[in-house]
Amino acid sequence: MLIFIRAIIFAAFLVAGILIGRADGAAIAGAILGAVGGICALILERLLRKVSLGTVVGGLIGLGIGLLFAFLILLPVEVVIPGVYKELAFFIVSGILGWGGLLIGLKKGQNLTIPGLFRIFRGEAQPESIKLLDTSVVIDGRIAEISDSGFLEGTFLVPQFILQELQHIADSPDSLKRARGRRGLDILHRMQKMSQIDVRIVEEDFPKIKEVDSKLVALAKAMNAKIITNDFNLNKVAELHGISVLNINELANVLKPVVLPGETMNVFIIKEGKESNQGIGYLDDGTMVVVDNGRKLIGKTVDVAVTSVLQTTAGRMIFTKTKEDYEHEEARAAR
Repeated sequence: MLIFIRAIIFAAFLVAGILIGRADGAAIAGAILGAVGGICALILERLLRKVSLGTVVGGLIGLGIGLLFAFLILLPVEVVIPGVYKELAFFIVSGILGWGGLLIGLKKGQNLTIPGLFRIFRGEAQPESIKLLDTSVVIDGRIAEISDSGFLEGTFLVPQFILQELQHIADSPDSLKRARGRRGLDILHRMQKMSQIDVRIVEEDFPKIKEVDSKLVALAKAMNAKIITNDFNLNKVAELHGISVLNINELANVLKPVVLPGETMNVFIIKEGKESNQGIGYLDDGTMVVVDNGRKLIGKTVDVAVTSVLQTTAGRMIFTKTKEDYEHEEARAAR
């Protein structure tokens, strides 16, 4: 569809150039100029692909207000300006106020959302594609890998209060927190360079709301946006408010390999479990493996057989027995 629209635009410029040129007896020159104009229009369209519709509308409104102010300023004083200087004065005042209005409109327009209007060239049509990034998911960093792989696309908004929280963490005297904050800022910088997504900072704030999570929920409701987070509590609060949530931890749990009772695996037992004689190990993806009668095997790598799997919102636990114990039980059951 997008290629078809671009072809129509180029053809329109080409035909217009031919018709204008033929009127002056220079159809070939007109065709060349039309083709050049069409190419320039397509190049401009590609350059503006990351500019939101709100930014464009904001810029046009700002430019219009600037020119209106210039007209209102010059209207009462043009009677005292000599005729030869009127056009010069209009040009200077209009240029200054129009340019200033355009810059202010472009800046403020970044936060302008216009539901129901289609972004034809970008293929984004619905406000539901807007996603708000939480502090936890930015620091975690996996959102960048997922976006880079193409599984997530569209518009990602980072509220100013989230950015301020990241900066506060990055300036923390605690070295661990400081490293986490700086990692989050690096992740945002990396995501801004990705071509398939649009990452923008928005200025909206809710001064009467103190907690960052509550502000994020309020902003998501106001913008009809989804929240991407790793925070379990924020996940639940947002769902209570009817807000769609994309939880990276839940995605990671879903994507973990499925294990069935009876399957064997190799695991290193590192500590004892909560129950008597249990040993605890972990798979490479962080999944906890509970080994029955594995306390005596702490510090060793053993073959275990899966007996059951417990899936929770916090993660997945695999309950196992040593391969020898499992085979003995199977043999007794078969008798």
